[in-house]
Amino acid sequence: MKLSQRISFGSILTACVLLTGCEVENQEIAQNSIVYCAEGSPVSFNPQTVTSGTTIDAVANQIYDRLITFNAGDNSIAPALAKSWHVTRDGKMITFYLRKDVAFHTTDYFWPSRNLNADDVVFSFRRILDKENPYHQVSGGRYPFFQNVQFSNSIEEVEKINEYTVRFKLRQANSSFLANLATDYAVILSKEYADNLLAEDKASDIDLLPIGTGPFKLKEYQAGSLLRFYRHDQYWNSPAKIKQLVFDITSSDTGRLTKLLTNECDVIAYPIAQHKITENPNLLLEEVTSFNIGYLGFNTEKPPFDDPLVRRAIAHAINKEAIIEAIYAGQAEVAKSILPKNSWAHDDTITDIEYSPIKARQLLVEAGYDEELSFDIWAMPVQRAYNPNALTMAKIIQADLSQIGVNVDIVTYEWATFLRRVSEGEHQSVLLGWSADHPDPDNFFSPLLSCSSVATGSNRALWCNQEFDSLIELALQTTNVSQRTSLYRQAQNILHEELPILPLAHSKRYQARHKDVKGRLLSSFGGISFAEVSKQ
Repeated sequence: MKLSQRISFGSILTACVLLTGCEVENQEIAQNSIVYCAEGSPVSFNPQTVTSGTTIDAVANQIYDRLITFNAGDNSIAPALAKSWHVTRDGKMITFYLRKDVAFHTTDYFWPSRNLNADDVVFSFRRILDKENPYHQVSGGRYPFFQNVQFSNSIEEVEKINEYTVRFKLRQANSSFLANLATDYAVILSKEYADNLLAEDKASDIDLLPIGTGPFKLKEYQAGSLLRFYRHDQYWNSPAKIKQLVFDITSSDTGRLTKLLTNECDVIAYPIAQHKITENPNLLLEEVTSFNIGYLGFNTEKPPFDDPLVRRAIAHAINKEAIIEAIYAGQAEVAKSILPKNSWAHDDTITDIEYSPIKARQLLVEAGYDEELSFDIWAMPVQRAYNPNALTMAKIIQADLSQIGVNVDIVTYEWATFLRRVSEGEHQSVLLGWSADHPDPDNFFSPLLSCSSVATGSNRALWCNQEFDSLIELALQTTNVSQRTSLYRQAQNILHEELPILPLAHSKRYQARHKDVKGRLLSSFGGISFAEVSKQ
């Protein structure tokens, strides 16, 4: 049975309106609601199992909480479900002290009998770490973010000390470990819910019918159409200011703008026609400088991109400046490295690859392509901050490459299918990108280009370089910023020479809203949150 069939708001409402009190309640909820026009459906309802931006925006901060989080002011680590923690001097043991009286969601499909405790934290991470755990293989046994950062190799044990104390024992010090626990992926699940589902032989529901401790609980899901959340009134960090949150799934950027202008949506993702928004006295255009990278990834396991000369030739043929103007309306920087300039590890000595069709053609001849070369570019079907319009970008690149005798076929699919097929390596090249989950530089290197990320499918280049891997591993073993900077700069130079991906742009993320919607939504990294948003 599909999730949309299991959670039917319409059927509940039909029964409910027969009662006067229920009718009044629903009217009140409707008046105290925000509608967010999103660009795509979530791929999963458990952020542990995917790295999809549509899932992170829709689910991570609405339904779930983490042990720790990032401070909005300075990106420092801040308490969340853990009220405090202690790290031993050698960095190998971290103890978390949990809050008491943290309630899980009560929904149509689960009624918790207890609040959060250490069992829930231990279960949430042992599911990822322990291949013998009955939930490890549920939803395919893939935990891409954690596998990318080699989470299981870092942790020796996760143990319950008492009802409200959990200890992580690490095999060695890891300078990004706390940052990884604060990401949108490190969510805490309910062990009681998991045990109930296992007893009913419905284990897969844990990632379809979500239960968390976050500010909202799922009420309804219609795939490709909408998500409806109700406020979690027992939320530990004070209840949300709105009673209902609706994600209106509208893949068309024109469609989202139209809905904003006709008051069908209060907030929209990735707005186009920004001048029209800024000229409207009732609307507000927001922007945030994101930690992100938009790139052209080369499948290094398939011809012709198993040859570094071909990768460099294609890089010389692409006019990045033209892409910045046409796709980002000038609201992005040309990327010379996968790290943005505002990262402390960025190597500003790296020079960008010159736009030169002449050099491009010479390198192709040197690589043995005297005659025409053909390959495909896969263009993602959704808008992201790092690439607002991949299809148009693909057409620009197609035109650039035609000047050097290269024929390009453009391929696209529905988003979930696109991600699956790319992760399986069916593409020759792909236009994608990455929005950082936290400010540590490793969050760009390990998930995108480490050898371990080939197995998880997030390394779209399928590129594995042992020297590169050794450098980023050494960088994690020290907290000395100077040493880490040196190692990351060496890693960037390997990428500049090997070119498994061609960095294209570091962009800003935009959002448009009606002025009566108040509160902070966007951040430099991670997904959005409606926990403190109101409508006046």
